[in-house]
Amino acid sequence: MTAVFVLRPGDVAIASRDERLETLLGSCVAVLLNDPRRTVGAMCHIVHAGEPPAAAAGDTTFARPALQALFAGLRARGITPALCEARIYGGGNMFPAQFTGHHVGASNVQQVLALLQASGMHVISQASGGSCYRKLSWVVGTQEPLCLEVDVAQAGA
Repeated sequence: MTAVFVLRPGDVAIASRDERLETLLGSCVAVLLNDPRRTVGAMCHIVHAGEPPAAAAGDTTFARPALQALFAGLRARGITPALCEARIYGGGNMFPAQFTGHHVGASNVQQVLALLQASGMHVISQASGGSCYRKLSWVVGTQEPLCLEVDVAQAGA
């Protein structure tokens, strides 16, 4: 049986070819990395893109510690993170009637992109923003990740 990693907020997972990574996103952001041969995949589920308080320095619900854990997991498998393909998902506006302009999801995406850029990562695709939830699933290998979007208005109906 193929291993399935279902990530909850703050989770970080490293998977091998044919293993599945899944998560559900609202305003949170998932970062998915894979080596160019697509033999290893890594995902983290970021809740807070801002800097953690000193007391929560290793809390992987925050972007910087989550990315550090993701990179460490890849290095432990002999993968150089900067050579990986990066994709980001999420950052939706979960309350579009209340927040018609800038919202927490947009801030999360901007801050995660800045951290990835500062780490030398190249983002090859992005599905973010809008007023939707996203269900993300990827079987590590040659196929693209599957990202299903459900509009917030439809989800509440």
